[in-house]
Amino acid sequence: MENAERSQEEMVSLMTLHSAKGLEFDVVFLPGWEEGLFPHQRALDESGMDGLEEERRLAYVGITRARRRIDISHASNRRIHNLWQNSAPSRFIKELPKDQVDMISEVGEYGGYGNFGGLIDDGGGWATSTVGGPGWQRFQSRRNQPTTIEGTAVPAGGSDSFEPADRCFHQKFGMGTIEIVDGDHLTIEFDNAGTKRVMAQFVAKP
Repeated sequence: MENAERSQEEMVSLMTLHSAKGLEFDVVFLPGWEEGLFPHQRALDESGMDGLEEERRLAYVGITRARRRIDISHASNRRIHNLWQNSAPSRFIKELPKDQVDMISEVGEYGGYGNFGGLIDDGGGWATSTVGGPGWQRFQSRRNQPTTIEGTAVPAGGSDSFEPADRCFHQKFGMGTIEIVDGDHLTIEFDNAGTKRVMAQFVAKP
C-alpha cells in the first residue's frame, strides 16, 4: 500500500540510457556529456566509427525521452583515478539543432558550460559566452596549444597519404581537420578537442 501511494508522488527516476528505451518523461536530465564519457572512450577504442555511431544512437534515445524539456550538462574538469583532468564537451552537443537550444551558463573554475554552458553560436561555430571569465580563457589557451599524444595505432597509409585540409579520425579525439603535415607527425584541429600534434599512424581517414 505504501509503495502504491508513493508511486503517485512526483519523484526523480535514475536510469541508464539503455534502460530508458521506450519510456517518456516531461523533463529529462542528461549529465556527463563529455568527450571520453559520452561518447565513451572504450567504444571508440574497441569499435572505432561503429562505436561512435552506437553512442550517437544512445544520445538520440536519451534526447527523445523528453516530452517538454531536456537539460544536458557536462563538467569542465573531472576527478578520474584521483587526478583532476580537464574535459571537453561532447561532440554530440554541436550536433543539436541550435534553434531548439537555450544555453544557460554557470561559471566554474574554467568558466563552465552550465546546461550547454556558455556555448553560443557566433556565426562561425560554438564559442563561450562573455561569462566565461579569465579562468575559461586560460583553459581555452591550454586546450588550443598543440601537444604530442600517443594512442592505439589504427591502419593508415602513412603521413604521405595525408594532406593539409584533409578530414581525419582519431580514436581519442574524434574528427578533425589536418593543418600541418610534418613527416610522421600531423597537427590537427579537432572538432571537439582543440589543436593536437599526433603521429600519423594513430590517425585514419573516415
